[in-house]
Amino acid sequence: MEHRRNSEELFGYMRGNHSTWLPRRYLVALLSFFGFANIYAMRVNLSVAIVVMAQNRTIILPNGTKTYQPPEFDWGNGVEGVILSSFFYGYILTQVIGGWLACKYGGKNLFGLGVGVTALFTVLTPLLARTSVYLLVIGRVVEGLFEGVTFPAMYGVWSKWSPPEERSRLVAISYSGCYFGTVAALPLCGALAERLGWPSIFYVFGVIGCIWTAVWLIVISETPNGDKYISEAEKEYIEDSLGTAVKVRLNIPWKDILKSFSVWAIVIAHFSENWGFYTLLTELPSYMNDVFEFDFHSAGLLAALPYLAMGIIVQTSGFMADWFRTTGNLTTTQVRKLFTCTGFVTRAMFLLAAAHSETPLSIVASLTVAVGFGGLAYGGFSVNHLDIAPQYASVLMGISNTFATLPGILSPMLTSYIVQHKTPIEWQTIFHISAAVYIVGSIIYSLMASGKAQPWAFVGQEQVFFSDNEHSQTSTEDLIAVPPPRLLAPSIKKTKLLKHATHTD
Repeated sequence: MEHRRNSEELFGYMRGNHSTWLPRRYLVALLSFFGFANIYAMRVNLSVAIVVMAQNRTIILPNGTKTYQPPEFDWGNGVEGVILSSFFYGYILTQVIGGWLACKYGGKNLFGLGVGVTALFTVLTPLLARTSVYLLVIGRVVEGLFEGVTFPAMYGVWSKWSPPEERSRLVAISYSGCYFGTVAALPLCGALAERLGWPSIFYVFGVIGCIWTAVWLIVISETPNGDKYISEAEKEYIEDSLGTAVKVRLNIPWKDILKSFSVWAIVIAHFSENWGFYTLLTELPSYMNDVFEFDFHSAGLLAALPYLAMGIIVQTSGFMADWFRTTGNLTTTQVRKLFTCTGFVTRAMFLLAAAHSETPLSIVASLTVAVGFGGLAYGGFSVNHLDIAPQYASVLMGISNTFATLPGILSPMLTSYIVQHKTPIEWQTIFHISAAVYIVGSIIYSLMASGKAQPWAFVGQEQVFFSDNEHSQTSTEDLIAVPPPRLLAPSIKKTKLLKHATHTD
């Protein structure tokens, strides 16, 4: 009976069971899901609104007479391009800074600040646009600056909230909000512009963002230990799963990070993923119009289908990755490589199929499979920052996302250079390049990636151990099969790591 009671206690402890209806760590995931959904909605809303802002308008008077008014803003394609791209110039500048700030001050408030300021400037967008195009560009740059800290900040949050055996699914739930936000925003922006006018697009999403920010800052805590509403069982489960609380003194090992093969594997995979993502996100409607003569609205609806599939598969991949790891069938390194490479190779294959498709139905089917199953990669490289250096995950995310932002600038430029006459052959070249980027990224990641905590991640850091087992680690692979030691003999010890701990793969 004693053995059975201990087994039941251990099982319940590992699952984080408690009286509340939703574990607090999953509340963090849920709220961050809506946060990222709103971030991407605020990112893409201008791409829809600018079409209405710069086109002729038809007004029906009460007596039924139609009158035509010129565009409210006569910017031209060159100015519109500057307005749309200005966001990325701000976005790319704060990635590494955001990671450093998350290390020093924590990610929770930084994430809220990033979303909140972006939401505030979204509300101000109509005023800025009607005052001066220069103010509009400056406003978009500021939005990019503050939105740039959000991804690194959230990695800082997950470094303290995600048990290694649930890490993939929690991160996947969180970041899948990006794709659901994109899918929801496109038709909603169109409906708002048609019924209430283009300014309503910015007012609605900006106000939602401000409300979300207030909820996030009030409800979520920086760490489980600082959460007033978390159960003792869940708090102990998270702390014991993480093994040690590492006190980062901001002596970030930049040299070791930049020399690490495992870091560059993540960077290259992230760049490869975003190259295809931004290419399809920005160019798919144009491709459908040029090759199949679909109008903008029809192409836009079809373009949303692949990203809806991706949002679903991103979440599924997180649960699948954790299942493979927790069952002991595969090591973390093997799981990360399997999911990343499978996602990339699948995308490359179906991008090639899409390049040579001859009907709208076949192109949509191929791209839905390509983009959707590419979401498997988010059970791979996307979580890898937390595997190799949990306490520096926000910095690593800042580095990788800096490089991963470049495709948002370079891909449209390359497409404009290649697609001169809007022929199928020119568009096939665009798809071939994207497929090649995925294949190269898959090969490099398979050779260089690792799921082990890296030696440089612990050198010179003070750690607080929550058990009598001084070999307790933050390495994902080493923790999965280890029972929570706090159940046996809780104690707190402090030690200074002069040499890195050994890890097994």
